[in-house]
Amino acid sequence: MKHFLKIIAVAFVALLIISCEKDEDQAIINEVNQAKISSDKTTVVLNEVTSGDAVINFTWTKPTFNIAVVTQQQIEFGVKGKGFKDSSTFDVSNDLIKSPMTHAQMNAAMYSCGAIPDVSNQIEIRLKTIVGSGFFYSNVINVTVTPYTPNPDLVYPKINVPGAYAGAAGYADWTPGNSPNLFSPEKDGKYRGFIYVTTLASDKGKYKFAINQNWPGNKGDDGTNTGKLKVDGSDITASAVGTHYLKVDWSANTYSAVAANFGIIGDATPTGWNSDTDFVYNPATKKYEIASIQLSSTGLFKFRANDDWAIKFQPANADQTLVSGTAVQTYLNIEDTVTGDSGYKVTVAGNYKIELDLHNSADYKLKITKL
Repeated sequence: MKHFLKIIAVAFVALLIISCEKDEDQAIINEVNQAKISSDKTTVVLNEVTSGDAVINFTWTKPTFNIAVVTQQQIEFGVKGKGFKDSSTFDVSNDLIKSPMTHAQMNAAMYSCGAIPDVSNQIEIRLKTIVGSGFFYSNVINVTVTPYTPNPDLVYPKINVPGAYAGAAGYADWTPGNSPNLFSPEKDGKYRGFIYVTTLASDKGKYKFAINQNWPGNKGDDGTNTGKLKVDGSDITASAVGTHYLKVDWSANTYSAVAANFGIIGDATPTGWNSDTDFVYNPATKKYEIASIQLSSTGLFKFRANDDWAIKFQPANADQTLVSGTAVQTYLNIEDTVTGDSGYKVTVAGNYKIELDLHNSADYKLKITKL
């Protein structure tokens, strides 16, 4: 019996020790001195022309703790009044106590935290110190920032579509760094976009997918021609001459290609809703163009593919009046970016040149110019 009681006593003491150790782990890190950050400017206007130049300098003192710890440092940005919700961060080396930021770096941070381009935004900034799974923050400073509208070609992830078709489309054959790109508007590893194939003769309709504008890691068909990819796989051959809409899931190693040749149709056009006037691809501009078409001011027009309604470019959610010489973003219905069945219109009847720029699936552009 005494031996049994000893065992219980030992177990009870061990439990107390474990409990104390857990309490000590929870309270073991204490911030002795809070970090403090400052900047050399309180107002900055960002400029893409000087994107590589420093625009602001941050200086800070690090927090100190009651024990030695390994830390990571970030400068955190948030729109004032949002309590750093949807904030963005800029990593800085742990051995630094000051750092510049370029126009491009600052603009990327503004874009990520939800600042509005081309107007002044009140931005809150603080130093974020990471210790394990814990976060410690400095004081908050305020800077007025006017971001620029970021170039969508630089903002969104992309893969390249090098091939034998590319030279005739205004690029260079089999050159990843000079070929059409597929972009990932959702930044989720899924890419989409368009290529134009002028001929299938002499294997001129072949292509593959590359990344980082180089050949290492390129992907081609796995040899089954069933929409599956593998690294260093076989060349893919376009099914027909014309425009093709491509989709690639990079991590799942799958792809698809659909012919999509666009034209304009509507009661604002000479042939009404009965037939399309087709776009012509211009390799010099890398755009789809209708050199001249008469548009009325009393009707609507849309842009559809393959003389059918399955694939079409439209305004996002309501009829849109186009202004001569001003490009607007247009949306592809099969990408789930369109609500309803809206169309375009003009307020002044006349002959117009129409340009459709499909080089970036995150920012398709439509422009009409009165002749």
